[in-house]
Amino acid sequence: MIPVIMSGGSGSRLWPQSRSLYPKQFLPLVNEDTMLQNTISRMDGLGSVSAPLVIANEEHRFLVAEQIRQIGRQASAIILEPVGKNTAPALALAALKAQSLSEEKDPLLLVLAADHVIQNVQAFHQAIEAALPAARDGKLVTFGIVPTYAETGYGYIKALNHKGTKAQSFSSDKQKETFVPSCLCGEKIMPVEQFVEKPDLETAQGYLASGDYYWNSGMFLFKASRYLEELNKFRPDILQACEKAMAVESADLDFVRLDEAAFHACPDESIDYAVMEKTTDSVVVPLDAGWSDVGSWTSLADICEKDESGNAFQGDVLLHDTRNTYVRSEKKLIATVGVDDLIITDSDDAILVAHKDRVQDVKKIVERLKVANRSEAKLHRKVYRPWGAYDSIDMGDRFQVKRITVKPGAQLSLQMHHHRAEHWIVVKGTALVTNGDQEILLTENQSTYIPIGVVHRLENPGKFDLELIEVQSGGYLGEDDIVRFEDTYGRT
Repeated sequence: MIPVIMSGGSGSRLWPQSRSLYPKQFLPLVNEDTMLQNTISRMDGLGSVSAPLVIANEEHRFLVAEQIRQIGRQASAIILEPVGKNTAPALALAALKAQSLSEEKDPLLLVLAADHVIQNVQAFHQAIEAALPAARDGKLVTFGIVPTYAETGYGYIKALNHKGTKAQSFSSDKQKETFVPSCLCGEKIMPVEQFVEKPDLETAQGYLASGDYYWNSGMFLFKASRYLEELNKFRPDILQACEKAMAVESADLDFVRLDEAAFHACPDESIDYAVMEKTTDSVVVPLDAGWSDVGSWTSLADICEKDESGNAFQGDVLLHDTRNTYVRSEKKLIATVGVDDLIITDSDDAILVAHKDRVQDVKKIVERLKVANRSEAKLHRKVYRPWGAYDSIDMGDRFQVKRITVKPGAQLSLQMHHHRAEHWIVVKGTALVTNGDQEILLTENQSTYIPIGVVHRLENPGKFDLELIEVQSGGYLGEDDIVRFEDTYGRT
């Protein structure tokens, strides 16, 4: 079984923590690990599971590789989408690649999102194990979340009701009796009658009362061949475009690159619309394991531990006469007095204050930032690169100050700038600097000046992180004023 982890989302409703170039799946929102790392670690103890196959945005490639490396794992492949085309094409790419990776030639694919929370891993494993016989038998299994309230923000799956008997669902705390109709593949698996769109409140209440509906989790288990067969039956245009894109795939470090033109021509479609709503071989396994898609700040607050006043908080926070409020501090003290039902969170360069009832509108702020072409929509002040990271600590007219961290053995590209000069001061570690025709070794408190137009490179030859302060000066200080001549990481 190969876990296929979809890691292409943007998570705009979790701004300012989540940004388009650093979205929520790469953030440590619920514990010290990121959501991507938690998704991979969640496979531990599941049995015969291969290294994960990750589908990611081209712009996130180094984040994915680095976060997998940080937890001591390795991906079987990281497929880079040059443009997002939704889940049906993404999973076609994964199925085609998985067939070439597996000795079985037709592996089972466990499809997971990189940004979900599952609090009871044992119950999650039990649901997967229960689904295995159906998947091996050619069924397309989806995991339906046992609903706990009338949610209007999720799609639903209606199980085919044969008016069967009571059965045990997989519960996050204790076994919970749920009505489960008799089915094709065992008492915990039911044929899917219908996928339905996000309902209004009255309809959702009816779904909850009927006992026949489950939240659509977007998680699946099926043979690679069966998904491709059904996709070819219902959307051959998607399959053909993906086959063309994969026909000329190229390996680049840990990454698999596609034929960009072929993939751009692929239709944009979800797996639900393309296959699951049309196939006669879909079944659903009920899952009650403390699942959340963390789609908003309130959904994150819901799964956090709370004090006696219903508040959840993280970081340096002081609360007085405050109720039902979520506060997250990353850098500075946040104090609240006499407030109720708020979301308050800060980052290096932005603060969000929102009423809990209005958190879905956070994306409207992001849209306005994009229209204004403001960096806060895309980047944090601290930006991660394959060689390390930089933090823009000050900026003014014709100057910018950055704190740069370079990992041991890593190096920046050999480059030059048309519009800015740079002054590098080492504050920790050892730097090997190419400065024009010179190669200089610098240690703490030593520096070098790089004039405009001079070719240069920074490298860390040591065994510990290199930290330095960079002072840029010039008429234009944008990141696009970089001319690269050589690059270890394949960047142009």
